[in-house]
Amino acid sequence: MDSYKSSLSKNASPTIYERAKALRKNMTKAEKILWQKIRDGKLSGLKFRRQHPIHLYILDFYCHEQKLGIELDGQYHNNPDVAEKDANRTYELEELGIQIIRFTNDEVINNTNLVVEKIKTFCI
Repeated sequence: MDSYKSSLSKNASPTIYERAKALRKNMTKAEKILWQKIRDGKLSGLKFRRQHPIHLYILDFYCHEQKLGIELDGQYHNNPDVAEKDANRTYELEELGIQIIRFTNDEVINNTNLVVEKIKTFCI
């Protein structure tokens, strides 16, 4: 079981786990909308986790079976410094074998079905 948990979280620290737990209690509107579409195997029977700790990070959504992280970005991510941190984070996660796809909060809120289809296509 320890090796599975280690594989699942890439040895995230207890602090990261606590932060993830707090984030699950305070989901954004876009996160709530997407979660309703992908939870409980609704997307091709895949299991997604929300606010999942991986190494030094917390992914908005994660499918271990597909090694897929989904990140939802608000206006904050338009800041050049934040965008650079996002790019570095994506690179580090991809080095761990996890593919990252990003959507804006607006995409999720205004075009949920298209976002879900893009995720589904990525998983096929």
